[in-house]
Amino acid sequence: MKIAMIGHKRIPSREGGVEVVVEELSTRLVKSGHQVDVYNRKGKNVQDKNADKDKRKIKEYKGVRIITIPTINKKGVDALLYSFFASIRALFGKYDVLHYHAEGSCAMLWIPHLFRKKIVVTIHGLDWQRAKWGGFATKYIKFGEKLAVKYADNIIVLSKNVQQYFKTTYNRETHFIPNGINMPTIREANIIEKKYNLKKDDYILFLARIVPEKGLHYLINAYKQIDTEKRLVIAGGASHTNDYLEEIKSKVFEDDRIIMTGFVQGEELEELFSNCYLYCLPSDVEGMPLSLLEAMSFGCKCLVSDIEENNQVVENYAWKFPKGDEKKLKEVLEQVLNNSNEYQSTQISEYILKKYNWNEVLRSTEKLYNSKGSKKVENIISK
Repeated sequence: MKIAMIGHKRIPSREGGVEVVVEELSTRLVKSGHQVDVYNRKGKNVQDKNADKDKRKIKEYKGVRIITIPTINKKGVDALLYSFFASIRALFGKYDVLHYHAEGSCAMLWIPHLFRKKIVVTIHGLDWQRAKWGGFATKYIKFGEKLAVKYADNIIVLSKNVQQYFKTTYNRETHFIPNGINMPTIREANIIEKKYNLKKDDYILFLARIVPEKGLHYLINAYKQIDTEKRLVIAGGASHTNDYLEEIKSKVFEDDRIIMTGFVQGEELEELFSNCYLYCLPSDVEGMPLSLLEAMSFGCKCLVSDIEENNQVVENYAWKFPKGDEKKLKEVLEQVLNNSNEYQSTQISEYILKKYNWNEVLRSTEKLYNSKGSKKVENIISK
């Protein structure tokens, strides 16, 4: 089959979970004999300030053809223009399937629908819930959600509660296909010891985008009330949330036990996962938390907020606290620091690697590409 991927920022890149999914899925589809064109968005990597500029010019990656769509580097406009021009360009590609990722990009689904193209959509989360979006952006993303419901032949969701949301809100059938995870490379502390003086088991790790919905402010406030020699490492870049980043920096400035590494990838990222005492993800909102899957694949002991998306991933293999409850987060964090023997690293790793598999994601997605599509629901736009 000939397949187009639209809706992410860029591959190869770790700018977000959407980009990881597009890269993993598209490269595996190529290995299975399909032709895949990935529509990258032109622009800078807002998280990795040191990203190789040459990556923006690549035309092929692991057999995947890269088509770069120009846009305007302005928040709220760049994604809209990218989705429009990518959808127009894709009309001339003779594709068997157009695979859109994330709700915002789906606002342009009317274009391929007019030309009777087969459309598959992956909803990576209910993006209109995320705190960084303003009024117009929230309405635009919700509009994209409604067009996905109306025009997509098949919709993929990453969590059971999002699947229930589409059923309850729109009476729309969706397909639950969670993300996968790769076998990790365990590394001793080398880069992180030289750069940050970090050793095995002497730090708590937060590794995610620095945006309000990830709940980093809860973790910092709770941590600062605890008397511990273990450091708090904050790894990740911001994404259109500079005010929030400055707020976090001001909190960190008051406590020299806290380290901000900025965006990390490659061996440094693997070392951070391999050597942390505890991984913490205190999110208010998630789609399918890939960083949590990665942490568990490394055997990290984890402490997470009790939102359904996190519960679905960790089941009974992590500590939990009520979402947004800093007092309870402090209590559980102190408990874990005093006794972390409840969960064994090998059990955590074996559990997550067995449960989430990219090859199974590939097989399930291929079936949808070949299917006639689930039942559509009409008259959605007025909802």
